[in-house]
Amino acid sequence: MKITIGHLYPDLLNLYGDRGNIQCMKMRLVWRGFEAEVREFNLGDTIDFSDLDIVLLGGGSDREQMLVCEKLQSIREDFEDYVNDGGSVLAVCGGYQLLGHYYDTSKGRMEGLHLADLYTEQGSPRLISNIVLENEDFPYPIVGFENHGGRTYLGRNPVVSGQTGSSEKSWEPGDLRPFGKVLFGHGNNDQDGVEGILYQNIVGTYLHGPLLPKNPHVCDYLLRNALLRKGFSGELEPLDDAEEIEANTIIMRRFVK
Repeated sequence: MKITIGHLYPDLLNLYGDRGNIQCMKMRLVWRGFEAEVREFNLGDTIDFSDLDIVLLGGGSDREQMLVCEKLQSIREDFEDYVNDGGSVLAVCGGYQLLGHYYDTSKGRMEGLHLADLYTEQGSPRLISNIVLENEDFPYPIVGFENHGGRTYLGRNPVVSGQTGSSEKSWEPGDLRPFGKVLFGHGNNDQDGVEGILYQNIVGTYLHGPLLPKNPHVCDYLLRNALLRKGFSGELEPLDDAEEIEANTIIMRRFVK
């Protein structure tokens, strides 16, 4: 079985080690006996989403995001059809912001793709930190590094639970929900204690460094979703992730007391 990974606009959106995420996905497929192909798409290229199994949308400066934003509007319907058909997406930092309704910056509003119910506003100071997340759906903590000026807020789907005025939120199954609870670091906006999103087969996050080599369990989550969509019915063969798990544990113990 072959998995095709589409890397969108690496000429502009590649600030945060996104090629490391591509390499991680590719090699974890190859090591398990699957075929993996990587296709890079620059601004002038035509994208046929029907040929893709995983899409990576990385991060860039505000200027570069603005250029990409204009291009994304022209393919928004195709991208939305891909997502609604179960296509897997990893969107990091600027790519994460562009999934939402808009990103308000000091130079104006960037129109988002409206693929996920969120919006982003520029803030100060930048939120820079190592970060550790917890998500009970993953076997290990999720670790990384964040460096973002935007504050992202999840939209209509999060519902307030408990007493009136409570800040505690819950997410219904199938709704847009956080990638994780912040145990250390800032997260989406340094206020609500959560980071990123999981929605359909989208992972949106501010974590980079790159993300996937530090978190092979997240990489396998994306790969398995892509394989299931193509008819794979088994379980992923375990790989020797002893060193990655040890590093994950060290980071967890260093920052979470």
